[in-house]
Amino acid sequence: MSFRAWYAVHKWTSLIATLFLLMLCLTGLPLIFSHEISHLLGTSADAPQLAPGQSGRASIDAIVADAQARRPRDVPQFLVAEADEPDLLYVRMADRIDSPGLTAFYTYDARTGDFLSEYPLGQGFMDVMLRLHVDMYMGIGGTLFLGLMGLLLAASIVSGIYVYGPYMKKLRFGSIRRNRATRLKWLDQHNLLGMVTLVWLLVVGVTGTINALNQPIFAAWQASELKALAEPFKGQPAVTGAVSADAAVKAALKAAPGKTLGFMAYPGNDFATPQHFMAFMQGNTPVTSKLLSIVMIDARTGEVVTTGEMPWYVSTLMLSQPLHFGDYGGMALKVLWLGLDLLSIWVLWSGLMLWWKRRSVTAEQKQAMLQGLPEQAIG
Repeated sequence: MSFRAWYAVHKWTSLIATLFLLMLCLTGLPLIFSHEISHLLGTSADAPQLAPGQSGRASIDAIVADAQARRPRDVPQFLVAEADEPDLLYVRMADRIDSPGLTAFYTYDARTGDFLSEYPLGQGFMDVMLRLHVDMYMGIGGTLFLGLMGLLLAASIVSGIYVYGPYMKKLRFGSIRRNRATRLKWLDQHNLLGMVTLVWLLVVGVTGTINALNQPIFAAWQASELKALAEPFKGQPAVTGAVSADAAVKAALKAAPGKTLGFMAYPGNDFATPQHFMAFMQGNTPVTSKLLSIVMIDARTGEVVTTGEMPWYVSTLMLSQPLHFGDYGGMALKVLWLGLDLLSIWVLWSGLMLWWKRRSVTAEQKQAMLQGLPEQAIG
């Protein structure tokens, strides 16, 4: 492709996506520290200190019964746990077992069974940031649109490398022409910081696009692997009445040694079958804790029916989600993500300002500017 073509790709992909990418970078800043901010705002509970000598695990059935008593018209959909908070257990409630939404999200002390807090659904600063970042309050359509913006970002970065090439032939990397016109200084800063943040922007752009496919990816798993697991039990009646989540979790932990519970879907949920619990187990390292294996448990008997691994496309999604927010290497990586996010905001804003001030510059003039020719040559 010619310089003119690469410049056109870089210009238009950047212009189309820039405002949305700025919004994503700004809303992404607090989401990098979502756990810390949630604790600071009091919307997320910490496991309390126990008395000396006090230990053990509470009955999960008793925890679920407490959640059920708080919302007698609703049903438990999922049990949720987190690898970095093993003393907490979460119960997700909904108006029906297969509802796509939830009505309550309760936090319990997994050691004592004590109720700790209820997450304020659909309200608060972090909820606004998350909704804007995920779907702009437009549902799956907004999510897929933002995924498309991630692809445009990748195209903008790749084309920007080719546009930056002629500039590199005439000037040392990192040079900023401070004694020239202001627009040249801005251009140099834009190019330099664009190269500095290039890999990070590609990572967050690609992982953001993958994350936008969350619903289609799990829908594909439900329509293939989960359907195949449910097929042998198609003629059996669905489980009704009380079932023991405690027995199911114990069976899952025994069937997956060295792993802990990530979340478990109740029978009749879209992530399980009408007759079985489906436990999604996670490893105990920074990487394997993001991956999931499955344990299928008969809800009537508490016996394990089968175990297996999630397919590659689900694993790709599970790895991309924490990488998108820098949730792998503790606080150090989060601080690095913060710095790169701020630099990226400057790259996007400066690119927008450069276009606004020089809307009439042709590709040939742009090439002359990049190559450092006299200012008369660029008009």
